[in-house]
Amino acid sequence: MSRFHRNVVALGLVSFFTDFSSEMIYPLLPAFLATTLGAGPAVLGLIEGVAETTASLLKLVSGMAADRTKRKKPLVLAGYGLSALMRPLMAFAGNWGQVLAVRFGDRIGKGVRTSPRDALLAAYVAPQDRGRAYGLQRAMDHLGAVAGPLAAFALLSWAGLPLRTVFLWAAVPGAIAVIVLLTAVREIPEPVHTGPAPTLFDGSLPKPFRAYLAIVALFTLGNASDAFLVLRAIQEGIPVKYVPLLWGAFHVVKSSLSTHAGALADRWDRKKMIVAGWVVYAATYAAWGVATGPGWMIGLFLVYALYSAATEGAERALVADFVPPRSRGTAFGWFHLAVGVSALPASVLFGALYAWRGASAAFGTAAAIAIVSAAMLLALPTPRASGTN
Repeated sequence: MSRFHRNVVALGLVSFFTDFSSEMIYPLLPAFLATTLGAGPAVLGLIEGVAETTASLLKLVSGMAADRTKRKKPLVLAGYGLSALMRPLMAFAGNWGQVLAVRFGDRIGKGVRTSPRDALLAAYVAPQDRGRAYGLQRAMDHLGAVAGPLAAFALLSWAGLPLRTVFLWAAVPGAIAVIVLLTAVREIPEPVHTGPAPTLFDGSLPKPFRAYLAIVALFTLGNASDAFLVLRAIQEGIPVKYVPLLWGAFHVVKSSLSTHAGALADRWDRKKMIVAGWVVYAATYAAWGVATGPGWMIGLFLVYALYSAATEGAERALVADFVPPRSRGTAFGWFHLAVGVSALPASVLFGALYAWRGASAAFGTAAAIAIVSAAMLLALPTPRASGTN
């Protein structure tokens, strides 16, 4: 097994500390909104939909900028830095509108950094190792999502700190992530690409890639925010103080399996790996709509982690397979935009359906959309992997 370029490892560490910071807050957000601010599922859906859509729209802009300039690191640094500054401000939120504003700012940072980071990573990985490299990056991300909830649990349960103080402590790992990015990530300047930026329709982004985007967008319409899973667990009897532990266990499974799943996708078939993950998603969501009790909630969280481990690295590797190197930043931008355009209606409609017809209707509808999307992706021709820069 080949060794990775230093950027792959360094960016993995940046992802670890960033998610350490983010996941000290995120799994507690549904409880904070419901118990402290008095907001319900529809508000949660609106906040998460707006936040993720904002990020995805900016991922396209930053991806195009990354393709047109010599350097991607400044965009990556700006994005991580903004998120690190915004996230602890959640401690001062007095109403759900202020929570929305903080999430909005945090996701602007995510939007600025993600596509240039993905393109930077792809530039230093051989085609046959892409799934494993993106799997490693996602594994480090999820490992941070284990550390964050554990730290939050310790601060809540052992130190007896209130939620707002825990949110302030999230500033520490966020600052470490920015320091690692500044000192450890290097960039070899690439040639400046002249001429107009690639678009979906000029031939530089192939027709099968466009079909892939449409299928991903359809799947995302049924893929509401994971915050609803936390809300469901709380409603079924999981105490709020144990939510960080449940969230951490969820990410232990993802972190343990993501790199191996990416390597398996490299050897087997990335498209089929994604299809398998989407089928697992459909099965767990269907069960979430009818299962009751804390035991079921814990079990479903752990099985659901298999979906994430199977798909996250493979989906990004498939983007790099579809397009030539000079268009990768833009391609990743369109990929994340396709997700984001669907994220807002997905979370808003899921939240509204949850509030109107209950959990079974919301989760069952999402499961049906996932099955249709899996069938469509299975029928799409598999691309041949394009090379590095």
